[in-house]
Amino acid sequence: MTGSRGRTDGDHGGDRTTRRVPGTPCWVSAMVHDLTATQEFYGALFGWEFRPGPQQLGPYARALLDGREVAGIGQLPRGRHLPVAWTPYFASDDVDRTAEAVRLCGGTVGVGPLDAAEAGRMAIASDPAGAVFGIWQAATHLGTAVSGAPGAPVWNELLTYDAVGVAAFYETAFGHTQKAVPAAGSDRVTLHIDGRPVAGLRGLGDALSRDRGPHWVTYFGTADVDEAVERVAGLGGHVLEPARESERGRVAVVADPQGARFALVSGVTG
Repeated sequence: MTGSRGRTDGDHGGDRTTRRVPGTPCWVSAMVHDLTATQEFYGALFGWEFRPGPQQLGPYARALLDGREVAGIGQLPRGRHLPVAWTPYFASDDVDRTAEAVRLCGGTVGVGPLDAAEAGRMAIASDPAGAVFGIWQAATHLGTAVSGAPGAPVWNELLTYDAVGVAAFYETAFGHTQKAVPAAGSDRVTLHIDGRPVAGLRGLGDALSRDRGPHWVTYFGTADVDEAVERVAGLGGHVLEPARESERGRVAVVADPQGARFALVSGVTG
């Protein structure tokens, strides 16, 4: 069901063979309770295959789409009842310096910085509102090798209480510039690097689930959202928001059998 693959147009999509500009989303990873079952789910949904990755935080596998790395899945420590979620990583030239900037801006660094074997150096942090993200300083592993294609990451969006308020954190910590999205009555911001949109922020105020709290949502491309939604349900996943039309194309929000939320999108991928 993955259909046609990504474009080969440099940093705007398709194959990625160079380091990302600092502040650009460069990788997405999920920590799960059952690594084998999760691989089976995403293998059936997106056609992913897997190979071992760095094991610093426990068993970890990199997902491959047509032989190109698109995401990572790791095993949570047994007995740790932590939420399962997809986490985007932002590129950095110096993860230690970026981690310190996160702290100075009111964020929290929960893991690292630490080396991930020869692949690079990483940290896992949260913004002042509590949304978790990663920081990646590439060495041999440059990050997602293909994007904007069916089966690959397309976009990342932060759901938070106050988008305009938290945008200042990302602007200071990562060098993003922010641009308000003109929509009546909405609290939406797009983060830019070098004039190019790289991520979205949406403020939901009291409508944001208190149980879930602020969190990042990764959008994965698919050739047919409605078919993909049916497949998610058939594989034991859950449909959280039925397919609808949006400015990014046709989109639906779903969760895998272990509860990791993500969005499916077809149409606009830029």
